[in-house]
Amino acid sequence: MPVHIRLVLFLAVMVLLPLLTGCRESPEQIDGHSEPIVYRHAFDNAPTTLDPARASDFYSQAIVVNLFDTLFRYKYLARPYELAPNLATNFPLISADGLIYTIRIKSGVRFSADPSFPGGQGREVVAADFVYSIKRHFDPTMLARGAWLWQGKIAGLEEWKANGAHYDEAVAGLRALDKQTIQIQLIKPFPQLVHTLTQGYSAIIPQEAVEHYGEAFGINPVGSGPYRLKRFDSSGAVLARNKAFRREAIDLAAEGYDSASHGYLEIEQVEGRFPPLSDRIEVEFINQDAARWNAFLAGEVDFIKVPVSQFDRVLASRKPPELSIEFSATHHMRANLESGFVHTDFNMDDPRIGYHPDPDQDARNHALRCAINKAFDWQRRNEIFFYGLGRVFPGVIPPATPEYDPDAGDGSVLKDLDGAHRLLSTFGWNADYFPVLEYGFPGSVTDRQMFEQFRSFMADIGYPQDKIRALTYATFGDFARAYLNREVMLVTQSWIMDYPDAENTMQLFFGPNATPGTNTANFHNEQYDSRYRTTAQMLPSKERTALYQEMNTILQQDCATISGLSRTLILMWRKEVIMLPDRDFLGGYFFRFVQGTTARSQDAP
Repeated sequence: MPVHIRLVLFLAVMVLLPLLTGCRESPEQIDGHSEPIVYRHAFDNAPTTLDPARASDFYSQAIVVNLFDTLFRYKYLARPYELAPNLATNFPLISADGLIYTIRIKSGVRFSADPSFPGGQGREVVAADFVYSIKRHFDPTMLARGAWLWQGKIAGLEEWKANGAHYDEAVAGLRALDKQTIQIQLIKPFPQLVHTLTQGYSAIIPQEAVEHYGEAFGINPVGSGPYRLKRFDSSGAVLARNKAFRREAIDLAAEGYDSASHGYLEIEQVEGRFPPLSDRIEVEFINQDAARWNAFLAGEVDFIKVPVSQFDRVLASRKPPELSIEFSATHHMRANLESGFVHTDFNMDDPRIGYHPDPDQDARNHALRCAINKAFDWQRRNEIFFYGLGRVFPGVIPPATPEYDPDAGDGSVLKDLDGAHRLLSTFGWNADYFPVLEYGFPGSVTDRQMFEQFRSFMADIGYPQDKIRALTYATFGDFARAYLNREVMLVTQSWIMDYPDAENTMQLFFGPNATPGTNTANFHNEQYDSRYRTTAQMLPSKERTALYQEMNTILQQDCATISGLSRTLILMWRKEVIMLPDRDFLGGYFFRFVQGTTARSQDAP
């Protein structure tokens, strides 16, 4: 049935129901309020899709985890982050050799009502749905983005793919033992497995809906999460409360509540209530900083990641960051050193700057990349674009990780023009021979300014400005598609870690993860890959950390990326909204715990 007809029928029933029953008490009145409770959130970019298999960016995943269930999640308030069961009844039963994980899921959980089901009624979520959902990542026709999480780790998945990816064929290491029991058999130990099962990629979806909607499933998602999708377009998304969502009372102590850390937020008032706490989530996609800030000032959104251009107005001091008097009475603020980093990858698959079959030219390309690294001024980038609050560090093990080495030194991230000129001279590079550098980015003002700053850094080593060209894309999604297809020579992006383990950043440069996987540099180094394979089976330890630091050195020596800087994000939200927002591992999971404010809207659920 077309969406607009269903909506008309739904509204008609809502109008007639009180007249037929003589009862005027709505579900909202039962919860103690007569108007919808709404939370309005601003994203600085738009999701590319809401299909979990293809949701490769933060914005997509933040919404996906609200529409779908994952087996596990992170506790709402605990820092450092702690895992918690979500759809799973408890943590896995793990065999003595660390290879077999047995996971029970909750019974009675149902997918949202949808025309893809017989009679339009959502059926129960079963273990076979998880098996199907993971298989999709290994179906070549899917062009899925999440296979890297389990590639080479689950027994039989690669063989299933090679044999034609027939969904009715079994995978030895991915089984539904019964309706509520999942068994995963690993090829080798993978201590991060449970972390991967918190990701939006691992969201559990019904096969009926995928077959019903086909390629349009990404805009017609059907899941069992706390919200259902009501609207999704280029301007934003509206999520409506899933009234059939399981009733599990909030236990703040179990979520990591601490009165000293959280008391000022008044979060204690949500104790014992049943998520989701808001009837509707309105997410606005506002790419331009000025427009997003103006929407926040006008009260059109409740939350914002503050644009750096507004830090002077918002902050009374930088160290430590404190909220200015102008906002302190009406808003909360959190200064958050991100669990991730900003970096620019060279596309090593491009023979103009990356690997070359001629050993002499390959050496010259290496020297050019290293000279570009030495000419890059991270301190200047930090001051201009991140208010000096970012943390510059060498390589790809960011300060937020326990494996970070504060004594590593910053030689590789200090501007060194003399060193750059020596490399260029030794390997015969000059303005006449420099290749054209194609620098890709989404078409925002800030991204354009970063590109111009990069050109100015390169001018310091004699790079002609007309040989550094912008590849601009209308949206982040368009940009992502281009670099995943290896069409971009220099890719500037930020990586937000999926889970709190440096393995998640080291895999970014593991050879088999080359695009369309997460290795956007298309970096291949046998020493690096060998160490990664070893560490991927290790639990956190001093020995593993030492190997990570060796890998970090290899990467810096090969100059495959210009890295790095972890931003300090300034998050602001209205005091009327009860929540602790998160831009890191929790991602969009916190939406279910947000108590918004009452607001009348024609878009009410």
